[in-house]
Amino acid sequence: MREAVVMNVLLVEPKFPIPPRSKNHKNFLPIGLLKLYDYYKSAGDNPKLIRGNKTKRDIGTRFKPKQIMITSLFTYWSKYVKESVHHYKRLFPKARVIVGGIYASLMPQHCKQYSGCDEVHIGPHREAEKYAHKNHLSYKVLDNPHPVDYQIVHASRGCIRKCGFCGTWKIEAKPSYKKSIKQEICSKKLIFYDNNILANPFIEDILNEIIRERENRNFVKCESQSGFDGRILLRKPYLGELLKKAGFMNPRIAWDHGYKDWRTIKRQIDVLLKAGYRSKQIYVFMLYNWDIDFREIERKRIKCWEWGVQVADCRYRPLNQTFDNYKPYRKGQTGDDYYIHDNWSDEKVRQFRRNVRRQNMCIRQDVKFYSKTLETKKVDKKISLKLKRVPRREVEKMLPDAWYPSEIPNVHASSS
Repeated sequence: MREAVVMNVLLVEPKFPIPPRSKNHKNFLPIGLLKLYDYYKSAGDNPKLIRGNKTKRDIGTRFKPKQIMITSLFTYWSKYVKESVHHYKRLFPKARVIVGGIYASLMPQHCKQYSGCDEVHIGPHREAEKYAHKNHLSYKVLDNPHPVDYQIVHASRGCIRKCGFCGTWKIEAKPSYKKSIKQEICSKKLIFYDNNILANPFIEDILNEIIRERENRNFVKCESQSGFDGRILLRKPYLGELLKKAGFMNPRIAWDHGYKDWRTIKRQIDVLLKAGYRSKQIYVFMLYNWDIDFREIERKRIKCWEWGVQVADCRYRPLNQTFDNYKPYRKGQTGDDYYIHDNWSDEKVRQFRRNVRRQNMCIRQDVKFYSKTLETKKVDKKISLKLKRVPRREVEKMLPDAWYPSEIPNVHASSS
């Protein structure tokens, strides 16, 4: 039993390089801190959640924390964690500073030594996990002008897979599953943070709960932050129909390995198509800048073009990578700036990202080619509509920059 003493607890999200418009985006909401906020509030303590390195005036001159809990995200954002630890140790030298989250769990020794914190918390906070935002009030403590109009849900923890490029099975080593989420639902938009939601043995019950709730409360949508396990979809294709009825938008599956698996991936896509999804609504995760080289992953991209599905590209970084200074608009970067696999180069990384972006635009707009001239609206609208219907030969006469997704572009030999 905890002592009945009110404790001031400062919960900190470091100043991560997240664009302002994405601060409250479903991929960057500090869900761990929000659960801790609910936990300490329910225990009678006095928590305060802040984002970035604030001054005492920002925090409140009378607020003196006994404990400071700092979250971490990717290992390559470790420097932002260090900056926050040093900042708040200077402000509150008597407080105990604890760092938790992804980086802390994957690299606890590095985190302790590099950041200078007093303690590292590995894995989920078991006590805070019991607080599942039943009243949805803690979201209001986020200092952002854009309100959170969705609810984060965890129907499970961990994953049954042990992919070498993923740290989930290391952080959440023992999978755990909920039988029901009915009592947690308090929003018309649900974003699931499960790493493998379909692996939950009670997934059918949970999906049916959501279906009934949608019928009663008219849910706008549901979404899974992670992709759906395609191997489970193939074994249980009826889950595709349940996902559709439950209002899951933009379903994603992963094509992690080589081109040779294309038939299996197509069967997984077919399950979603049969469930009622349109091809352009489906995404295929592709990991690039790793073992699969540029030419092979381009063949995979083109296969997705043939199927009419979009690609969600994920740049690989090793799980122990502690820096990443990749700049989208700066050409000629090297391995000193960010991780570049031996099979890749800076030019190939940028070329693949560019190809994916353009191809996805073509799929969404139902056009056969991409042109920057058209994208920047430098061509009359009537002419642009006409160009979408004429043969390729005529298009290339009028738009020398026309690019067709069915082709693999040449990359300089020096980039090999």
